[in-house]
Amino acid sequence: MDKTLRIVVKVGSNVLTRSDGSPDITIMSGIVDQIAELRREGHQVILVSSGAVACGRSMVRPSKRLDSAGQRQLFSAVGQIKLMTTYLSLFGGHGIPVGQVLTQKENFGSRLSYLNQRSCMEVMLDNGVIPIVNENDTASMTELMFTDNDELSGLIAAMMDADQLIILSNIDGIYTGSPDDPASRLIPVVGLGEDLSDHIVTTKSGFGRGGMGTKYGIARKLSEEGVKVIIANGRRQGILTGLVNRPGETPHTEFVPSDAPVSNIKRWIAHSASFAKGRLTVKDDAAALLRSDRAVSLLPVGISSVDGEWEEGDIVNIYAPDGSKIGVGRASADSAATLAQIGQHGGRPIVHYDYLFLE
Repeated sequence: MDKTLRIVVKVGSNVLTRSDGSPDITIMSGIVDQIAELRREGHQVILVSSGAVACGRSMVRPSKRLDSAGQRQLFSAVGQIKLMTTYLSLFGGHGIPVGQVLTQKENFGSRLSYLNQRSCMEVMLDNGVIPIVNENDTASMTELMFTDNDELSGLIAAMMDADQLIILSNIDGIYTGSPDDPASRLIPVVGLGEDLSDHIVTTKSGFGRGGMGTKYGIARKLSEEGVKVIIANGRRQGILTGLVNRPGETPHTEFVPSDAPVSNIKRWIAHSASFAKGRLTVKDDAAALLRSDRAVSLLPVGISSVDGEWEEGDIVNIYAPDGSKIGVGRASADSAATLAQIGQHGGRPIVHYDYLFLE
């Protein structure tokens, strides 16, 4: 491949760990070797790695019964050290420095925090350091946690303008039915807008928090934003180099990316619905305009109700009168000022088109 790529690789716990939760050094070493090879070919790689909680579970036994949050905090605090020490040693064998990036969901809700994270990882990549990203489970509150690291990897891929997101699971991709059913077949390519909901098996297994439903949702959204997403089996030998250099020879499911450019701020907004501080309901004519092919902003005259409290610059969800979701946007006025302007003509948009993502 002639073009150099920026690739986000997400590796799940079920790939990295053995049945007892201990790190599978053979698998980890193979993945590191392949990332090193991709680096030698000129590609940039960001690694989103699960495995800290699973590693910690194999290393410490709680002295008393803990709830799920307490277990996660304990196991991740212990396991993250083990995980990073292993990566440090493996990448060190290739002379490649690595850096740890621990983040939380709320770090993506603020545009300033979002840009600070982006800047940090850009500096690392510019200086030949591979960022290894994981959720900071020791500090994340349950209601503010990522669904799993699939969701986190999607946010990272969008934030870093990645060319590809490769999600490594313990199966080859999305099947027409259960992967355990001999009659099921692997779906190799998913076109833009193609709906695979009927084929998704929502069960999960082993140490991971997420399942194929989350992977599918993230893949669809990112592909619409121009990022190629691949779901593949991380336990297959040579999977990463095969996907990049010999994709026709490697089993996987690929989501075809749109060729329409999406600005970085639109990407941020597109992935910010779960950080929304409030809700705007619009009138029928405003809903029709927003859903049309025209590039329109949401003006005060088109708003029928305001729910929640937010500050200027916060994210808000936008709904039609029938309760259907229209999109998400960045508010140009706080909730009190927005409420005071409802139904008024003139004035600046409450959500400008440049800061609006339609679903």
